[in-house]
Amino acid sequence: MSTVIYTAAMSLDGFIAGPGGDMSWLTPHMGPDPEIDEMQQGLGALLVGNRSYGGDDPNRGTDAEGAFDGTWAGPVVVVTHRPPADPVAGIEFAGSVTDGLAAALAAAGGKDVAVLGADIARQLVEAGALDEVLVTIVPVLLGGGTRLFDRPDGPPVQLERTRVATVPHAVNLWFRVLH
Repeated sequence: MSTVIYTAAMSLDGFIAGPGGDMSWLTPHMGPDPEIDEMQQGLGALLVGNRSYGGDDPNRGTDAEGAFDGTWAGPVVVVTHRPPADPVAGIEFAGSVTDGLAAALAAAGGKDVAVLGADIARQLVEAGALDEVLVTIVPVLLGGGTRLFDRPDGPPVQLERTRVATVPHAVNLWFRVLH
């Protein structure tokens, strides 16, 4: 059975992207992460929000461009209300998070699905469909931008910490979402 995992790198003050979606802050903190490599081996598909899909890749223009420093080569489902007019090789577009999750789970073939994008993760939590959260905490304070999880009027979401790992450039925190 597939596990749906929200994965993100986050500044110590809680931002996954800087102002305007800027991801350049992450570049000096990138490096080998055996935990991410191991998680990626169990993935069958990515479920990606439209802002993440069209966002500011800190590796743009390099051979590390794309998800997981350019090492992802599997199915990608992007949730958007405005899909491109022409097909994009290797990308499926879905009009809702429900349709996107169904497509990603089908594409994953029983393997796990990684979620990229704060709004998609929020919608999955609200639907009771998010299983785990992996946050890589990076030693930087951004002061503003896109929060890891932003739901000002929503009820608390209970998590159970399942693992903590220190890697050379960050700390990985794993949580199970308690439904």
